[in-house]
Amino acid sequence: MEPSKSIWSSDKGFNLLFIKRFIHLLPWLFPSWRCRPSLLVVLLLCLGLLEQVIIYNIGLVPSKYYKVLGEKDHAGFWTQTATAVAFIVAQAFVKSTTKYVQSVLYIVWREKVTQNLHHTYYKEVLYYTVNMLNKTVDNPDQRITQDVDRLCDHASQIIVPLIISPFTIAYYIYEAQKSSGYIGPVSVIVFFLIATVINKVLMTPVVHYVFLRDKMEGNFRFKHMQIRSNSESAAFFRSGKIEEQSSNRHLHNLITTQRSLILRHYALNFSINMFDYLGSIVSYIALAFPIFLGTYDNLSAPDLSALISANAFVVIYLISCFTKLIDLADMATRLAGNTHRVVELREDLEKLLKCQRNRGDSRPDNMQGFGWKEMATSKEADNDLTTLQEVHFEPSADTQVNVQETSMNSDIAIETSDVTYTAPNSSIKLCIGLNFSFKQGTNVLVTGASGCGKSSLLRVINGIWPELRGSVVQNMQLKPHLLLFLPQKPYFTDGSLRQQIIFPFSEFDTSHKFCVEDEEIHEILSICDLSHICTRVKDLDTQVDWNWYDVLSPGEMERLSFARLFYHKPRFAVLDEATSQVGFPMERVLYEKCASLNITLLSVGHRDSIRKFHDIELNIEIGGSWSLKPISRTEPGACFVPP
Repeated sequence: MEPSKSIWSSDKGFNLLFIKRFIHLLPWLFPSWRCRPSLLVVLLLCLGLLEQVIIYNIGLVPSKYYKVLGEKDHAGFWTQTATAVAFIVAQAFVKSTTKYVQSVLYIVWREKVTQNLHHTYYKEVLYYTVNMLNKTVDNPDQRITQDVDRLCDHASQIIVPLIISPFTIAYYIYEAQKSSGYIGPVSVIVFFLIATVINKVLMTPVVHYVFLRDKMEGNFRFKHMQIRSNSESAAFFRSGKIEEQSSNRHLHNLITTQRSLILRHYALNFSINMFDYLGSIVSYIALAFPIFLGTYDNLSAPDLSALISANAFVVIYLISCFTKLIDLADMATRLAGNTHRVVELREDLEKLLKCQRNRGDSRPDNMQGFGWKEMATSKEADNDLTTLQEVHFEPSADTQVNVQETSMNSDIAIETSDVTYTAPNSSIKLCIGLNFSFKQGTNVLVTGASGCGKSSLLRVINGIWPELRGSVVQNMQLKPHLLLFLPQKPYFTDGSLRQQIIFPFSEFDTSHKFCVEDEEIHEILSICDLSHICTRVKDLDTQVDWNWYDVLSPGEMERLSFARLFYHKPRFAVLDEATSQVGFPMERVLYEKCASLNITLLSVGHRDSIRKFHDIELNIEIGGSWSLKPISRTEPGACFVPP
């Protein structure tokens, strides 16, 4: 399969764009002159220069052997042998040390580059935007894991040869000129220029296919990850046949791209190997001229043999210095392809952050929204929805997003004013002109037919989706003790049972002091009927290596989410179908516990059984209309608090 025009027009070759993008990475590779990577590169340069001195002396060993053997110098022979062995041992030490330092540099770089990407990727909810809303770059997970790894590995191997080669080339040009006149270095330089031009022509398409292959690898891996994450759901449908076809289709695209890549690699490798061996012939051609012209006729046979050997080494090594640069062509293509993929992700993340700043958003740091793709080309009359196209979202003039600083005394967590919103890549208004307040002590139930936009409303008031028009005012920061969201699909990270309960805090964060004793956590687990999980993992702090989604049932996942809610005891909580997988008796226990903790709720749900725990019903209808009305409460002591 040939790459699409969009892939080729993106210009991801070994070119000026690659150089600019690699320079863009340098602050991550070298944060300062005295950082570890800088010191490691300096050490590699010193080792490289020392290696060149040793190689030069090893290269002269044959010529010295010719002389001592030709003159039958017994003492000189053993002296030369000891010297040669010493240089060989030194060379082995230097090469091994160089390889070790390169590996350390690769590890340090991978850590630094990945951490810097993580810092931006996990800022606010950018990870959500690049995976769900703004899909300018493919497979962000692969770029952060595999592509960064390859980039750092190739860069650690290529950087020192590229720096040292100009100096060694200059030195050996001087040595070659002394022994064979201008013919030697000129012939080598011409040979190198021809080889470079040919290899550059062959190299450019290889970079494109490296980039495309990595994309196909990501798509193929993502398909298998999708099956792994949803294997049970797929098994209920007995969907093996269709998933096999889909997986094989991704595999076919990958294999086809790899075939195109290895074909182009074949041409490049043929050129590289041919010029490697042609270099040895060029060296003898350059040496032949001064010999045939009689320049060295006055030398004895041993001296001439020694001179030929020494001169051959100089010219051949000069050829080697040039061909090393050519040999780096293959690695450079991979470096270029991975650099494009990594820096593309960084550029896209930076554009999203810049778009957010341009919106003039005044949200606190942990609540900031940011631009996603609006697709607008024209506005229709009387506040109709804009037609969607692939450009970054910019709010219209009548759109305001305002998140107030945290106020512990505020009785209103969220207010919407004339809010109209739609789903990404859709022209259908889900809700038009919504006005409501989420007040302390007034539980709100959001109802409506499936697909009417109930969960979408939660995304809008959370800030991960923008509203099309109107304003959302949040008086509470999204901090667990103030305002906590329980999404429709419960979220669990890796780590211990305690980590799942205290999330989004970290159990390893010393700045977070656990505000709940272990006894109270066990009581919370008992209320949620989860004590058996603690028994299963032995204790709260046992680090488990399993995926929590694989070991918990849907009901257990929902109850564990409530355990997290009861741990943090927020003033306000937003629940999206939070009890759809638990029985009615447990549902009542969970909602009554929320009431006893004075947690004000905004719930999305279809069950009539949860109506009695709420004061107001916000009903959203297909087409965008909505209504707000009180809920009749029959429980003793229940009362309705008007909005």
